[in-house]
Amino acid sequence: MASPRTITIVALSFALGLFFVFMGTIKLTPRLSKDAYSEMKRAYKSYAKALPALKKIGISSVLLRKIIGTLEVGCGIVLTLVPGRPKDVANFILLLVMLAVLFFHQLVGDPLKRYAHALVFGILLTCRLLIARQGEDRPEREERREEQITAQEKNKVKVS
Repeated sequence: MASPRTITIVALSFALGLFFVFMGTIKLTPRLSKDAYSEMKRAYKSYAKALPALKKIGISSVLLRKIIGTLEVGCGIVLTLVPGRPKDVANFILLLVMLAVLFFHQLVGDPLKRYAHALVFGILLTCRLLIARQGEDRPEREERREEQITAQEKNKVKVS
């Protein structure tokens, strides 16, 4: 039977992956929802206006939306389907994207209800990454602890 930690990682990875595939697809195409796609276009135009430096380096609102949408779809697919270390890399990239999105929302002065989803999913990505990394450190710590106990026992025998 799988451990609770493994079940948590798999469930979070799958749910987060599907969410980001869905949200990224909405940013890239109007096929899922024309209204949501139009809203994304409007929002990214306001982000590009608020950051004139993007225009100077050649990043338009359309390109910014497509970059973020593509990152979300790609990393969402990795979180959902690919095993191992690539999930952690995708998780980290999505966490950076969520931080950028939060920055954009703050920059244009959006109310909390407009960016609450980014905040919640940023927290979920952080939790998933911490849980995944926690399990990798544990065996090393246990080995070091066992070595310390063994060394202490040898010292006790020598002292006696």
